[in-house]
Amino acid sequence: MPRITPFRPAAACTLALSLALVFAAGASAKGFKVELRVVGSGGRVLAEKPVATATTSVKTSPKATCFGAGTGGSGKPVTIKGNTAMGLLASASQSVAALSPLLISDHFDFGIALCGIGSEVAKGKASWYLKVDHKSPSVGGDSAVIHPGDEVLWDLAPSYPYPGELVLSAPDTARAGVPFTVRVFSYDEKGRSKPAAGVKVAGASGPTGADGRATVTLSKPAQLVARKAGEIPSAREPVCIGGKCPK
Repeated sequence: MPRITPFRPAAACTLALSLALVFAAGASAKGFKVELRVVGSGGRVLAEKPVATATTSVKTSPKATCFGAGTGGSGKPVTIKGNTAMGLLASASQSVAALSPLLISDHFDFGIALCGIGSEVAKGKASWYLKVDHKSPSVGGDSAVIHPGDEVLWDLAPSYPYPGELVLSAPDTARAGVPFTVRVFSYDEKGRSKPAAGVKVAGASGPTGADGRATVTLSKPAQLVARKAGEIPSAREPVCIGGKCPK
């Protein structure tokens, strides 16, 4: 039930509102960090790191014709808002070499169309698949609003239906030579998860079982990744050993 706010003098309310707007504007100008992961064909990871949001200008390309002949861009620059999934990608492309150039088109009325990221270009039935916090948004990347702490994934999917996204759960720390359990889930387009069987995890004695679990033994710190053919590989999960963590 909403709380009823006591009456305050108009001047005080005006001052409070003004301060709130100033702080909001400052936060917007500075941007915020979001975890970005970009996966190309064959599960090749182009980027996996926190990226600061920033409104960015990107030049469209007549060569961005992955949606059919005549669908390329005008060649003019477009401004993409920083608080969107596409804006995050555009911002990252300014500093991460593997993400540049972006091959985009302004041909469509619905918004910006993405054909290529770096050397990875959608061809044939392939297309760039977007997920925010393991769920595919119902809008395009330049309209998908993101928030601090979100996880944004761009994956070059070979065709539709889109592949599942593997998510690995592992302990932060372990003891050298002592087995521990990890678990892998597969998330579908709607963000629904289920245990993923038959998944390979580095250091595991075998693939995951029907419950998505596997036993891992490490002798040194490691970045664990879950992989399975036809699925999007998981993000790296660092496991520290003896007080030392992987770089």
